[in-house]
Amino acid sequence: MNKSSKIYIAGHRGLVGSAIWNNLQNRGYTNLIGKTHKELDLMDGKAVARFFEEEKPEYVFLAAAHVGGIIANNTYRADFIYNNLQIQNNVIGESWRNNVKKLLFLGSTCIYPKEAPQPMREDSLLTAPLEYTNEPYAIAKIAGLKMCESFNIQYGTNFIAVMPTNLYGPNDNFDLEKSHVLPAMTRKIHLGKCLMDNNWEAIRKDLNDRPIENISGKNSQEEISVILKKYGIHTGKIELWGTGKPMREFLWSEEMADACVFIMENVNFNDLQGNKKEVRNCHINIGTGREISIRDLAYLIKNTIGYAGDITFDTSKPDGTMRKLTDVSKLNNLGWRHKIEIDEGVKRMYNWYLQ
Repeated sequence: MNKSSKIYIAGHRGLVGSAIWNNLQNRGYTNLIGKTHKELDLMDGKAVARFFEEEKPEYVFLAAAHVGGIIANNTYRADFIYNNLQIQNNVIGESWRNNVKKLLFLGSTCIYPKEAPQPMREDSLLTAPLEYTNEPYAIAKIAGLKMCESFNIQYGTNFIAVMPTNLYGPNDNFDLEKSHVLPAMTRKIHLGKCLMDNNWEAIRKDLNDRPIENISGKNSQEEISVILKKYGIHTGKIELWGTGKPMREFLWSEEMADACVFIMENVNFNDLQGNKKEVRNCHINIGTGREISIRDLAYLIKNTIGYAGDITFDTSKPDGTMRKLTDVSKLNNLGWRHKIEIDEGVKRMYNWYLQ
């Protein structure tokens, strides 16, 4: 890529896409294209075809996806597989048809088997069953990865798939039903602190910014209390799902973006396929290679926010996969390594949320 290359970032307003957009701008790239969902519905094949025909982007970052946490993944299973397959098929297909020079497809480490050996290497893909709660989403991401791989083999394209670990950072989703674990816990513990401090002004501001099931700061105190309790936010106590024992790896989203741009600038599909007779598992894990338990993460967030109440775990609720640590040796050997550790990241996350 050169600084004037036309680069399309699909999903440029989300956690992942916005971080990639900012990273490219900071590096001096000047010809970036982004379309909101209203401007371009990526599930509409005709609209996507028209966009590619008119704009002719040279490079594509496919960061758009239908995402969510364990509750959303398990509840809206059809949405997660159907929507993601539609988005991927349209963007990857049109990138091929319009001779895009290079595409980066962002997946997720949930593509790996539930009982994959830890840390998870790229070659553990498709070696055993997936975790049930997010199986539809994982299958969609595996399909996207295999689309990139297959187009490269058959048509000589340069489509690279990366599998980031759990991400968090600016522009994250803090919806208590649909967000991932770290932003959800951050918001819950923040609201729990406000409740303990009897700071209803802050609670109302929070709900005005991000209503919970149509309950905003304009609702009565009683109505707000009911919805907070539904999501485990009580005066002096926060309830979290599961046992707290699962181990998770977290990567600051701006570092993920830096890794993605590094790969687009420096790595090609030919660098990844090696001399194997069967070309597979050419994707790249993006992560830190370090992990923390959900319980320890909760207490790290609690201490960062200054919450004085209790944290309890509802063991009747599912844990999901017990361990999900990525092997990042391929990425490290290519020349990129993370810098921001989880304690620093949680501070940055909370400061961003307050602002």
